[in-house]
Amino acid sequence: MFRHSSLYFGLLQLASLCGLLWLCNLFVSYMSWPVPGSVLGLGVLVVLLVTKIVPERAVQASSSWLLGELLLFFIPPVISVLKYQVLIRDDGWMIAGTIVFGTVGVLLGTALVVDRVYSFEKRLNERRLGKVVNYV
Repeated sequence: MFRHSSLYFGLLQLASLCGLLWLCNLFVSYMSWPVPGSVLGLGVLVVLLVTKIVPERAVQASSSWLLGELLLFFIPPVISVLKYQVLIRDDGWMIAGTIVFGTVGVLLGTALVVDRVYSFEKRLNERRLGKVVNYV
């Protein structure tokens, strides 16, 4: 039960952060400010945290998850799609197939190596335990 409630709490935190971003984007576009809404949202969140209006634990789970997956948010796939539209239009299926087959190949190769190493270590442990039992 604890895991489900913490998952829902983290999702609620993430939804709140996304809502704050959305509101700040609306405000920035309404005011025609040259500042991105995300920067304004970060400033608002810092002010709310410093003044203790929003406690730290209210954003801790979602911010920890976002920081853990930070690399995913810095890969700009939309910009790549816009920059290489012709390449994607002509060879998109080949690129997607290469990505899928490459990922599956790496996963299968990793699974095979882990299985072999596990079997090897299991045999070593059985031999070691067998020798210990024989000495007793």
